[in-house]
Amino acid sequence: MKAISVMLALLLALPVWADSIETELERIQQRWAEILYQLPEDEKGTAFEVLAKDAGAFVAEYPDRAEPRIWQAIVLSTWAGEKGGLGALSLVKEARRQLEKALEIDENALEGSAYTSLGSLYYQVPGWPLGFGDDDKARRYLQKALSLNPNGIDPNFFFGDYLLEHGETDRARQYLERALAAPDRAGRQVADQGRRAEVRERLDRLADLGA
Repeated sequence: MKAISVMLALLLALPVWADSIETELERIQQRWAEILYQLPEDEKGTAFEVLAKDAGAFVAEYPDRAEPRIWQAIVLSTWAGEKGGLGALSLVKEARRQLEKALEIDENALEGSAYTSLGSLYYQVPGWPLGFGDDDKARRYLQKALSLNPNGIDPNFFFGDYLLEHGETDRARQYLERALAAPDRAGRQVADQGRRAEVRERLDRLADLGA
């Protein structure tokens, strides 16, 4: 009876642990989307700095989970994009480090989001000597992300954007249209709405190019 009671107590404790991770993950995801897509431009930098600290604390609380590291990297890299210049380089380097660690822990976490984020970093960050950008690595990571989440809005958007940047307009349209048609994500309405606006902007750019 004692052994059964102990086992029951452990089973009852597991959902609380899982729920605490999911609750904080959802909070960071939602706040990230609010900052990126709803805040005025002059407020974004400070807000991302605060959120980056929260994400770092999340990683420290769950160091053996990939999901907090993925979202710390997403926050850091988005903050870097807002910050710009050489001051952003340390942020994207730390983002890359966290994503690589996340892949070591669980490459399938969040439907392969670490691959999506690494791929986007590698084609958006400048190459040597300023940064670590590498178009070949970007393509490989983004294609891996699509193999894990072929219908997802983010992997299709970022691969479409990558192809657009590299003049592969026909293929770019194909992936951007897939992104636009991607299913809604539960609890991610603000993020999905904002991402679809970015997809439409890229499609408009293709139309301007006559593609």
